[in-house]
Amino acid sequence: MENQAYVNWGGHIVSLSWEPYRKMESADIVTSVHGYCFFEGKIVLVHVNGRGFNVPGGHIEEGESPEETLHREAYEEAYVKGDINYIGAICVDHTENLKFTETGKYPRVGYQLFYRMDIAECLPFLREHETLTRIWVEPEEVPHVMEDHKIALLVLKESMNNKRESGVTIGNEIGN
Repeated sequence: MENQAYVNWGGHIVSLSWEPYRKMESADIVTSVHGYCFFEGKIVLVHVNGRGFNVPGGHIEEGESPEETLHREAYEEAYVKGDINYIGAICVDHTENLKFTETGKYPRVGYQLFYRMDIAECLPFLREHETLTRIWVEPEEVPHVMEDHKIALLVLKESMNNKRESGVTIGNEIGN
């Protein structure tokens, strides 16, 4: 599978390229942070209102590091906590996007950072934020459930290659 693909996001044709373990430079603009979160061999996917099933993640808030963002988003969206490892970035390039505007919400070239989380604590799912539900999926079933582009499968593969053994505790049953 190629490391590059084009997607249509609301009529905007955008180039995405997967860059495993990319070292971020100070001039790079990070637009969001996401995590493939594992527990007992399964991945948690969250159903965000209006976006379907995907991995937890979101935008960096003022004063947050990317790592703090992922910990916050994983808790807010999936109610999980754990140890994280950086696995790479998706370069989101609007250079060929004919509808791109310099004054828009996103930069011409930005990065979505990705981490693997080994879940150490699974808390009761309270629906206090934007997610409707969470589900636990076998990794090979992710392409049939997650509504995303093919580059997401490269990130999934890298997250599985980055596996660490660690002890875990659980606060309630996984079936939420």
